[in-house]
This record gives sequence, structure tokens and C-alpha cells, in this order.
Amino acid sequence: MKAMRIEAWGVENIRPVELPDPSPGPAEALLRMRAVSINPRDLIMAQGGYGRMAAQPPLIPLCDGAGEVIALGEGAAGVAVGDLVCPNYSRTWLQGLAHPTAHLGAHGGMIDGTACELMSIPAEALVKAPRHLYAREAATLPCAAVTAWNAIVEQGDVGEGDRVLIQGTGGVALFALQFAKLRGAEVILISSSAAKLETAGALGADHLINYRETERWDKAALEITGGIGVDHVVEVGGAGTLDKAINAVRPSGAISLIGVLGGGEAAVSLGKIVTRNIRLQGVTLGGRDMFERMAAAMAEHQIRPVIDDQDFELQELGQALANLSKGGHVGKVVCEL
Repeated sequence: MKAMRIEAWGVENIRPVELPDPSPGPAEALLRMRAVSINPRDLIMAQGGYGRMAAQPPLIPLCDGAGEVIALGEGAAGVAVGDLVCPNYSRTWLQGLAHPTAHLGAHGGMIDGTACELMSIPAEALVKAPRHLYAREAATLPCAAVTAWNAIVEQGDVGEGDRVLIQGTGGVALFALQFAKLRGAEVILISSSAAKLETAGALGADHLINYRETERWDKAALEITGGIGVDHVVEVGGAGTLDKAINAVRPSGAISLIGVLGGGEAAVSLGKIVTRNIRLQGVTLGGRDMFERMAAAMAEHQIRPVIDDQDFELQELGQALANLSKGGHVGKVVCEL
């Protein structure tokens, strides 16, 4: 089979390789991968940025993908030949929130990932794709969508009438927008691009702020909420935006810290967090059970992922990852096989 593989740390060292075709072992399913998608996590991983949370090269990258079941090993249950399925982010994270062994089976991290033509995987680590989605759409779900679902629904418990502020128009941000609207929330979304804000408005964002034109977007959010502050912030900027997120959230509100695109070392006002009783919650991914609940909701409400209009083939994976850091994409970037 063909695969892409990190031969040494650095996106420039991702190479196409020919590997033996796998076959399914007991309780495993064999997938013919149809599409994969990329995340900032994959770029960091390719650069060796996860330390002991990553295997050493050579390593097949990526945790997102969708494929068709083409064979089953003895005792495999829960899926059938012909099903379109997604590998869960991690084979060792089937239930609940993060736990000590959750990341040990992470695809494209501790074990080989989805950037390959064929993949043999325990059937219990698969989730059936929502029936209304094509493979390239389903391939976007395991990382960004589940993380956004966790932030908004599972841990965030966003409800009818809540006010949610979302940063940006990347994969997590736009999934968070869709899930927040599903829950009946009023959404404020910030971006530096008028075109990207237009996309967010079409998805239902109620208030749009261009943070290049309105640098103090935290003050603008306070004005929108009558000086009270938002109930929930989906924070992806890290050091670059966290202090403003703290300013924008109401007393006893919550900040879901998902990304650190603006840096991982932040100087913030701890006093504000304490005296205003703000909950600062780190959010990352989720178990297979969470993925299944999200997939069911997406199917029921016909929610479709937003996919960037850049087209990449699998052999262009290194280029796709390198482009990710430039921030020009909207939603998810997909490579089709």
C-alpha cells in the first residue's frame, strides 16, 4: 500500500512510501481510507513538538480520516463490510474524558496514523460516519469536531440563550459555532478577515467582530452583552488572546482553552479569575462514546462540516501541513486518496 511517512522530524521529511498491505487480526477491521484531514496538532507532531507523547520516526502521521470497511477479522463486531467509518482519535480512549492511558493509542502520535491507503484497526475503535456525509466530510470529525463538541456540549453544557464567544474560523471554531447554534446559543465570532466573517455569518453567528478593525474585541463583546460579559469563550489563541477572553467572560462564566496558536506561555491576571469565579477549562478531544453522541446529533440535524477550498492529494501532505501555519484556510483542510 501507499502511505505518507515522517522519516525525520520536520514537514520537509514527510515522504511517500510503499508498505506491505495489512490484514485484519482478531476483532479488527480493515479500512480502505478515502480521505484524511489535517489539524494544528499534526503540524506540531511532524515537527517533533509533542516529546514523549509521540513515537519516534518513522511514523505515519494524522489522526483524522474516513474509510470504507473492506474486511473483518474473526470476532470483529459493531461494523460491517461497506460501512463508512472514522477511526477514533485514540484506540485506548473509548469512554469518558481524558485519562492516564487515553493518548497511548493516539493515531499519528504514539502509533501510526491515517495517512495511508489501508488501515487495520480494532473494530471497537471505529465510529460509523453520519449517513448524510461524504467521506471527505466525515474525515474532518475525529479531532476538531469532537474537541468542539466536548467544549460546547459535554463539558461546556452550553444551553438555550447562553452567549458564546468563538475565536477564528478554523476547524474547531466553526464546529463550535455550529454546535453552539444547535444548543440555542447566541454567538459572537471574531476574525481578522471580512470574507471569513461572512462565512461565519452564513453559519448563524449572531455578532461578527473584525479584530484588526476592533482591537479591543473584549470591550466590544461587553457592549454586545450590556456590560455583563459572555457565558462561555472558546479560546484558541492562548497567550495572545487569553487575557482579553478573561475580560470578556461574565462572573462565574467559563473559558474553554483549546488552542495556543498565539503562544503557550501567558501572563494573565489570576486575580480576575479568582475574584470573578471564572472556570478556565482545558479541553482536548474525547472518547469514542463522545464521538458517537456527536455523530448522532450531526445526523439528526444534518450538520455538515465546512471544508476549505484548497485541494490536496495525499502525496501533497507535507505542503498541506506547511500551509496550515499561514492561517489562510477556512474550516478543515482535506486530502483525498
